[in-house]
Amino acid sequence: MKKQYPLLLTLLLWFMSLSAQESSTTTPRIYTFTVMDAQGNPVNMADFQGKTLLIVNVASKCGYTKQYAPLEALYKKYRDKGLLILGFPCNQFANQEPGTNEEIQAFCTLNYGVTFPIFAKIDVNGADAHPLYIYLKEATGGDPIKWNFNKFLVDKSGKVIKRYQSGDSLEALEEDIKAIR
Repeated sequence: MKKQYPLLLTLLLWFMSLSAQESSTTTPRIYTFTVMDAQGNPVNMADFQGKTLLIVNVASKCGYTKQYAPLEALYKKYRDKGLLILGFPCNQFANQEPGTNEEIQAFCTLNYGVTFPIFAKIDVNGADAHPLYIYLKEATGGDPIKWNFNKFLVDKSGKVIKRYQSGDSLEALEEDIKAIR
């Protein structure tokens, strides 16, 4: 019986090392999604590997719409350090994003000088929620998005770090961005 213990221990360690190797080579789930740009072209989230991502559901006719300006400032300040902000228009909250993708793009550019990518309009909650947003919510506790301008911070390895509500401090968000870059 004593001779079997080293063999069992060896087998156990071997299986554990296989498991560790497998998990270290698995693509983070966030990079498995495809989203549509504002022109209707598919964009693979895998294209953003190695970037710090700030994913935001946006709207043009919301009290928080003014956040476009500080978000653009954050983007300009940190884009050369690997930050990419991804805006996803959503009309699920009091119909505050009624425009077409083209109108939304024009609004963001003309009114706020937005240069970070704005994607095609999506749902973030409910039966038609985009799979990316289903994943982001699951990764941060599963609660539904409550309003426009919720934000998800994702580190360069693809790990969802934190979720921010609409009214959360953008200064605290910037500190978190600095801490993970």
